[in-house]
Amino acid sequence: MSVPAAPPGQPRKAATAAWIGSALEYYDFFIYGSAAALIFPTVFFDESDPATATLLSLATFGVAYAARPIGALFLGHFGDRVGRKKIMVFTLILMGVSTFLIGCLPTRDQVGTLAPVLLVLCRVLQGISAAGEQASANSMTLEHAPSDRRGFFTSFTLSGTQGGQLLATLVFIPIAALPEDQLLSWGWRVPFWMSIAVAVVGYVIRRTLEETPAFTQQTESEGVAKLPLAILMREHWADVLRVIAGALVASVSTIFTVWALAYGTSESVGLSRSSMLWVGALANLVALAAIPLWATLSDRIGRRPVFLIGSAGSAVMMFVYLWAISTGAYPLILILGIVTFGVVYSAANGIWPSFYGEMFSTRVRLSGMAIGTQIGFAIAGFAVTFAAQIAGPDGDGWFAVALFTSALCIPPVLAALTARETHKIPTELLGTRTPREKNDRERVAA
Repeated sequence: MSVPAAPPGQPRKAATAAWIGSALEYYDFFIYGSAAALIFPTVFFDESDPATATLLSLATFGVAYAARPIGALFLGHFGDRVGRKKIMVFTLILMGVSTFLIGCLPTRDQVGTLAPVLLVLCRVLQGISAAGEQASANSMTLEHAPSDRRGFFTSFTLSGTQGGQLLATLVFIPIAALPEDQLLSWGWRVPFWMSIAVAVVGYVIRRTLEETPAFTQQTESEGVAKLPLAILMREHWADVLRVIAGALVASVSTIFTVWALAYGTSESVGLSRSSMLWVGALANLVALAAIPLWATLSDRIGRRPVFLIGSAGSAVMMFVYLWAISTGAYPLILILGIVTFGVVYSAANGIWPSFYGEMFSTRVRLSGMAIGTQIGFAIAGFAVTFAAQIAGPDGDGWFAVALFTSALCIPPVLAALTARETHKIPTELLGTRTPREKNDRERVAA
């Protein structure tokens, strides 16, 4: 049975809501990354030992990624049972509230070790929210999109993510330029307080969305799965493993966004906070244009080749970009940062929503995407902490960090090479098996 077409204008509305919602959601998420690299080592940790303080601060950035798989289990389950829309609204509100609370936290000087404990708790809530955000938004846009343009429409979620990262960076540029005493007392709190406005705007946009035709038809014809996770592990376990492996490419983003920022502003390189923040801002600006272009290309030639370009290309470009930072030559850093993150990484980043989402059927799509991506993202999140350790006591071992990041790009390449090409499969047939594949699976099981 074919899925009925979405009402006129609904695919575009869903894509727009995904873009704006993801931008607002990930504004909250990424201002934490900037603060973890530039502010929190002084405000929440022992500043008498700067190296350890920086390491602990970057570890709190990774804590949200550790919480993501747990959030994915719950939010994926309910998303495949109650629908995509309700999860999209819930995750936005949770992110807005937890981010606002970070801006209200007392510092280490005020309450001692309780300060970092409260910081970690808020960061865990951010991670749970992020676990359901992209999977629900991706499922919503994929299931509303025309079959021949799923890559383009689902890319809006990731364009929104980059938009949120750009907004977070632009907000932090004037904040980072404040006098030191103002920055560390009240200045760093302002971006976090702004999250209340983020939550309100996002709620107004998302509550007017209609549920997807695919999910509605699934509910009316076969009913929802009582235990989506059981079906997922029985019928799609190999695809879940592919998504986990593919999601490791997000290590490029976390290393670029957080570790490279801390490295560029360290004493060994000596660049200003504002200079390095502008590299990220301009790279994200280019990514906003590159992502839909890569996604459109994937609608024509397939998901696998575009994802391979992004994964393999990022493995090479991280060496080039981190080397450029080590030279301290700012024009070189700016150009290579834009090429690495804005262009090459966008090839993988822009099409993974369709690439991963098309591996699963409607019954388990949100669960499959949420669980698979969040386990991979958890590893990618802690890549920053590992990078800080392998960079050496002076934090300038860029070659080891580049080698480590490139190694994490190998599983995504293998995932793409072993995956099916799905860009021409009708939406209602996604996640189904051909008779030959079913026979092969039954033979293996026997």
